[in-house]
Amino acid sequence: MAEKRQLFRTLFLLKHLICPFRYDVDPIADAKPGGAISGHCHGHTLSCQKSEGLTSTELGSLLGRDEVWVASLFYGQSTASAAEAQQLAEALNLDPAIIEALQSYPTKGSLEPVIPTDPLIYRFYEIMQVYGMPMKDVIQEKFGDGIMSAIDFTLNIDKVEDPAGDRVKVTMCGKFLPYKKW
Repeated sequence: MAEKRQLFRTLFLLKHLICPFRYDVDPIADAKPGGAISGHCHGHTLSCQKSEGLTSTELGSLLGRDEVWVASLFYGQSTASAAEAQQLAEALNLDPAIIEALQSYPTKGSLEPVIPTDPLIYRFYEIMQVYGMPMKDVIQEKFGDGIMSAIDFTLNIDKVEDPAGDRVKVTMCGKFLPYKKW
């Protein structure tokens, strides 16, 4: 157990050589029973990814997954199968203890703080503040009373070249789930 604690501390420190410091996160205190670790601790995989010079697109191709899914895994928002975790461990030279953590069930949507402070993530929050209700109205006009699934869902990000400045194209595709009447 002492070796595992030291490993998590080392990975935590390595993460912060590349990522901004977060003094409020302790990788040991965040550890969950059975070896699972929280999303904060998954950041070390990003450090390993950078040190190996691999992109999320390249890792996605290796796994047969989308690049956004791979990135969500590294932020503790997805779960890898045993085979996927092993492939990542080999590609990124991860410690065997990390294989178990990559297979843990995440607490999705647990990013902090509630109102994001990162400018890029805040833009999506702002988009929902401005366009959320209009989007809801248009979706319900077209489909009826219900929601878009975030489980049966894909998310793609593309670069659209434009002479006035490159643009970001985000495509969300979720199954429509009508509310049940009883």
